[in-house]
Amino acid sequence: MDDRKQTWQGCHHIRASFVLAIISAVVMWIVSCVGAGHAVADEARVLSPPSDAVADAPPAAETVSHNPTHVLTAAVDQAHSDCFRSTPFPSAEACGKCHPQHYREWSTSPHAYAQMSPVFNAMSNTIIKLTNGTLGDFCIRCHTPVGMATGEAINMSNMDRAPAAREGVTCVVCHRVNQAWGKGSGRMALVSGDVNQAVYGPVGSRILNEVMSHPDEYGALRTALNSDERSRPIHARSYRFFQQTTSGFCGTCHDVFAPNGFRLEDAFSEYKQSHLALDCGESCQDCHMGKVPGKALGYDFAPAAVVGNRSTPPRKHTNHMMAGPDYPIIHRGLFPHNPKAILEEHQPDDTGLATMRQWLYFDDAAGWGRADFENSVEENTAFPSPWDDPVMRIKARLILDEQYALLAELHTQRRAVLRAGFHLGDICVSEASCGGIRFSAPVSNITAGHGVPTGFDAERVVFLRTSVWDAHGRQVFQSGDLDPNGDVRDAHSLYVHNGKVPLDRQLFSLQSLFITRNLRGGEREQVLSVSYSIDPLPYIRPATRPFTVLGRPIGARKHKKILEVDGVRHASYEVTPNQLRGPGTYTIRMQLIAGMVPVNLVHVISDVGFDYGMSAKAVADGVVDGHMVLYDRTKTIRVRAGH
Repeated sequence: MDDRKQTWQGCHHIRASFVLAIISAVVMWIVSCVGAGHAVADEARVLSPPSDAVADAPPAAETVSHNPTHVLTAAVDQAHSDCFRSTPFPSAEACGKCHPQHYREWSTSPHAYAQMSPVFNAMSNTIIKLTNGTLGDFCIRCHTPVGMATGEAINMSNMDRAPAAREGVTCVVCHRVNQAWGKGSGRMALVSGDVNQAVYGPVGSRILNEVMSHPDEYGALRTALNSDERSRPIHARSYRFFQQTTSGFCGTCHDVFAPNGFRLEDAFSEYKQSHLALDCGESCQDCHMGKVPGKALGYDFAPAAVVGNRSTPPRKHTNHMMAGPDYPIIHRGLFPHNPKAILEEHQPDDTGLATMRQWLYFDDAAGWGRADFENSVEENTAFPSPWDDPVMRIKARLILDEQYALLAELHTQRRAVLRAGFHLGDICVSEASCGGIRFSAPVSNITAGHGVPTGFDAERVVFLRTSVWDAHGRQVFQSGDLDPNGDVRDAHSLYVHNGKVPLDRQLFSLQSLFITRNLRGGEREQVLSVSYSIDPLPYIRPATRPFTVLGRPIGARKHKKILEVDGVRHASYEVTPNQLRGPGTYTIRMQLIAGMVPVNLVHVISDVGFDYGMSAKAVADGVVDGHMVLYDRTKTIRVRAGH
């Protein structure tokens, strides 16, 4: 059967099942209410206790509600629960039972955070708003392929999405793909089916066949749903899919080419023109899933699975953490993904500690659950449910300790992969006199695979923070400092725009720029690639002329400022005589800093709101807190008298 048809039928089935489940549950609930009501009434007539015994009687069991709203709510909850159990795309949690190491690495990865990001969702919703809905699922289909395949709304809270949908680029997004879809900006079909459905990977069924042929060692297994059989469910087959070990597999999402010809991301195209692709034959996976992040230095060896209490024989292990420039800014109870943390609202038999909404009320910063905090809690201190129970707070703290340990590993790998791409050379001083100081330093791309920064480079913040101090520690020069919002002092800083801080004219930044053509002529830099005009026509329409002549759309372009493969750019600075404090010793410090997105983007997308009830300030603070210093260079110089 064609995979598009398979996926459509799976999605159609789950929507039909959901509707039927609601109808059936409502009918059954009404019948049970009527029956229960008659039974209670009859029993009351026969077994009514004497009036003097009522006070000593035990509390009556909760009666069935006849309120239509309560009936419908319960029916919807039951329908949600039934649909989540029978989803055509199982959650990564189901895969993690046999693949704990892969799950642990993936759970904190940028792939796992793709849909959880409040910045991404607000940006997608803003562009949808600016284009009056004509953007459609162009952005979000890469961030939640499962959500789009199952017909979830584009604009909804992650707290209301199915588990596999909010997991972003989850297990089935890669391992339920059975054909090469090409550079379609994430447009692809997933093979639907429960956990027993066949999967697609790099090696085929050799290890799976070995596991299934030794039930005495690995325990009883089942490859088809059967609730009566006491055995472990696993996928029935594992087919070798040739493209999964090639860079073309990554290019399905990591080369974003809009229908109007706008090249939003070029990571795969850059790779195709690089030394690695043309001369070395190395793939994206070799650098980003190997044992050393960012470098093709081979792979670790580890078991592919742990079935029961038995590990399969070691083989090549691909690191699914795949760290990159992004980092999480949401509550640590929500991310990394952790089955012990999240209690699904519509699955009462779930084993998680608290729902996502309940976690938002857990005050991590106040130290809830830590011994020093719990020992100082006064008797009448009020806590929101379920955190009014100290045992729950302590359990939550133990989970958060695990979360922070895993995030520390991600931080280390993120730093390693970024340092594998960027390099800051030594400071070179060309003049140091009372006539001024002139100095520079080279910033280089030291990866042979693509430009840096790559991907969504128009929102990647990579800049130099440069300072000069005199012998008394007084700062005489600074570039690359942040305004009160957390932006560098460029043209998009609100403080610069409002004249409250000066423009940083010596700023060294590798952030590319969106340039849009106004509908009444002229061009301007934009934070988002949507044209601005006092008389806008905010719809994405087919171009009136072919864009192939220019190689880009007529209405917008991107001014790339990245470092190409083997590229070097010198950051040059000048300290003027009036900034100096006479001859003497001065210290120069240069730091190469990488961030996720600029804070001005947070401002532009803030009017649609952020998920999890986050404020724009909370989002901006999280973005700035994640800035990482990749290199730190200092040089002490002697400024001589005279010119």
